[in-house]
Amino acid sequence: MSELKITRNVQFPDALRISRATSLPSLGPRFLFFSGGSALNDIARRLKRYTHNSCHLITPFDSGGSSQVLREAFDMPAVGDLRSRLMALADETDLGQPDIYRLFTYRFSSDAKASVLRTEFETVLSGQHELMRAITQPMRSLILTQLRVFSEHCPDDFSFAGASLGNLILAGGYLANDRALEPVLFLMSKMVAVLGTVRAIVDKNLAIGAQLTNGDTVLGQRHITGKEVAPISAPIQNLFFAKGSKPVPRDKVVLPKRNRKLIEGSDLICYPPGSLYTSVIANLLPSDVGASIARSGVPKVYIPSLGTDPECPDMDLCDCVSALLAALRADAGDACSNSDLMTAIICDNQAVSPAEIKRVQKEHGIPCVPLPLAKTDRPDRYDPERVCEALLSLA
Repeated sequence: MSELKITRNVQFPDALRISRATSLPSLGPRFLFFSGGSALNDIARRLKRYTHNSCHLITPFDSGGSSQVLREAFDMPAVGDLRSRLMALADETDLGQPDIYRLFTYRFSSDAKASVLRTEFETVLSGQHELMRAITQPMRSLILTQLRVFSEHCPDDFSFAGASLGNLILAGGYLANDRALEPVLFLMSKMVAVLGTVRAIVDKNLAIGAQLTNGDTVLGQRHITGKEVAPISAPIQNLFFAKGSKPVPRDKVVLPKRNRKLIEGSDLICYPPGSLYTSVIANLLPSDVGASIARSGVPKVYIPSLGTDPECPDMDLCDCVSALLAALRADAGDACSNSDLMTAIICDNQAVSPAEIKRVQKEHGIPCVPLPLAKTDRPDRYDPERVCEALLSLA
């Protein structure tokens, strides 16, 4: 099979050579993902077999589930998707920390009485819970320090129903470090030996809003994504940051220098599967994201989601590409070309029609490569191994 090379002047041979996995993951390629939610977790979990250098910039704007309970209680960014990706990248070999992993992934019952859940939390806090007793020193003390800070600030009416214990630890660490996520993300990464880098795209407590083509405005991630409430009534025209009900200008939300360096140092940039707007485009909203991507000369690959995305009513692949390019160009400027922002699209060969591929290439000039990427028994799910092999062949 012939080799696929992606450069600024992209040319695709007839077939894709699947590269061999590196025998030294510690020296593996530096893939950078703009991601959120859980759609990429299975791929991330498989990818750590090949590289320990993947970087994941995650949206902290989730407004659903137990993350929203924490946001309302502590006026903080959402941490659930960050914890989820940390756990996906945790070392699961004998060199890892399985006891800490079990603690961080434990969830309280969603239907037990409030008094029962509070008592269980107190057992964890005292160090007597079986999950906590399984952890050796000094890790146990480090974790309990974060939980004690959480407990000190915890409202009396806080609901532990369905709460992730890892999220509570992250919340305590956030409060203990002058309301900053980076220190506690670093600490948790070390505790479970994360084989990669996970960061919030920005360390700010913001919501996201959407202006729809029918004139409606929708505020809050959970109201946009269409998973916990009814789907939106029309396509999204514009996505924006908000504080309360007021829009926040892009220039007030700037990409941190540490994250810009991750973009600059990457070997490949990926716009991965996930909710197009709330998981991917939300990451592209901060000032300097689009410009940093445009300055990079590495492959920039879009892998569209399989199945139906409730955020994209009546949108085909070409429309999704248009939305991504518009979000990037809003920061990078009109002077940059499409190939500065996206060099290729990799899609499942059964999910996208030849007509869609032809339209994408005609309207955007971006090569679109159809490959057998979906699971054989689940055409609405990507096969993690196949996706990893495709990405590795491009690096």
